[in-house]
Amino acid sequence: MHSPGAMTRLCPAAPALLLCSLAALLQMSQSLDHVPMLLWSTQRSQWNPDTAVHEGQVVSAQELTELLQPLFTQNSRNLVLFLQDRLSIDDFTYFSESYGNKNPFQNVQEILQSSPSSLVLPAVECKATRYLLSVLQESGDWKLTNVTNLNISQLEVNASNPNLLVVQLQPLSSDLKEISTLEAIAENDKIIGRVTMDLQERGINFSVIYTAVRPSRISRRTDVVAGLRRQLMAAEEKDSLSYPPLNVTTGNNTCILFYASNFSLKANGSVLMDLTNATFLTQNVDISASECSDSNTTLSLKYTKPVNGISSLEIRFLMTNKFYGVSARKWSTLNSVEIVQDGEKFAKYNVSGISAPAEYSFHCQLVGTSNLYPARLVPSNDEAKNWDVFISELQIQGFNIINNQFSYASDCTGFFTPGIWMGLVTSIILVWILTYGIHMIMQLTTNNRFDDPKGPALSVPQTE
Repeated sequence: MHSPGAMTRLCPAAPALLLCSLAALLQMSQSLDHVPMLLWSTQRSQWNPDTAVHEGQVVSAQELTELLQPLFTQNSRNLVLFLQDRLSIDDFTYFSESYGNKNPFQNVQEILQSSPSSLVLPAVECKATRYLLSVLQESGDWKLTNVTNLNISQLEVNASNPNLLVVQLQPLSSDLKEISTLEAIAENDKIIGRVTMDLQERGINFSVIYTAVRPSRISRRTDVVAGLRRQLMAAEEKDSLSYPPLNVTTGNNTCILFYASNFSLKANGSVLMDLTNATFLTQNVDISASECSDSNTTLSLKYTKPVNGISSLEIRFLMTNKFYGVSARKWSTLNSVEIVQDGEKFAKYNVSGISAPAEYSFHCQLVGTSNLYPARLVPSNDEAKNWDVFISELQIQGFNIINNQFSYASDCTGFFTPGIWMGLVTSIILVWILTYGIHMIMQLTTNNRFDDPKGPALSVPQTE
């Protein structure tokens, strides 16, 4: 892997200098798609001291599999996976230095220092972490347990058999406010400390992996220049996740496909629930109540204790497939979205702008309750007003699925986008100014008679 400086030296020719610079920038942007990974174990000599990666190295998926091998071959195969939605290596220094003695990673740092064996990987490819759970499950006959209530003292762990405990940490604030992000990180740190301490008190040998699905949205390093900051934001806008969509099958056929890069809800304007990881990555969601037919389809997503204070949450997407004579074809439409909390509180939304030909899937960049979104969820009862829904990069298909893949997507963005409208309005104004200027120039007149110095003075009537 060449550094940007070395890459520039390899391209001395002036015409190729621009291409080399672009290649260097591309390489830098690709290197930003990584997250840190912290590993520690109660057993000694899990990792060779020479295992430490050198500065600037980004651990690939293959390299990560090799580094995780000691976890699969140890005598006591109890593994705890702490999974967070976003985390960057800069978070450890930024939040610790910016808020004085208030260190949100206090438990994690103390555990790393006191553990008999530990390994810190500052940069691991996001592709590797997104499929980490699948790799762990394929590596052995684990007993998978999703810890959702974060009360591990009531969890039965049979130390004689391999156990894989997946702890979904609470998501960081989506509005990127530093105080709320700091509080979320500190709360996750307490959860890690509580779970680790409880296992140690019970005399269970175990290993831990602490990582995230994707990096933090904004680099918080104070020494980042403005150009690199713009590059980081551009790389985050891309942020295309590579996990597969959620699919509902009837027999051997897939009847519903559902995908979103961010699937979040907020209850009463304060309780944020990021359901992205539980829905697509760990698939800690019950879809057994989903129904499929040629004319009506219902996607049911049931979550158990998604956050403290909510024991159960069900989200239903109701779709229909009807024939319309005007277009002489069938159209699939998402008619409504329903939210049922704890089996009692029922919220219903009417949906506007989500429809596609029956043979197509539907895609929209932003879907939710905000008036600014191109596809809106309009509350139809009072309970619905207590919820805020945010779905980004939504793609859904409930009919005519072939080869378990999305069909061609009908996008919610019309032909006349805001950018096109701005261009048209600006062009009309400029054309009007040009037309007015030409018209004024054409109204200018010149004298058709001139004074002869040899003759009498020219008399011009006042009417002229």
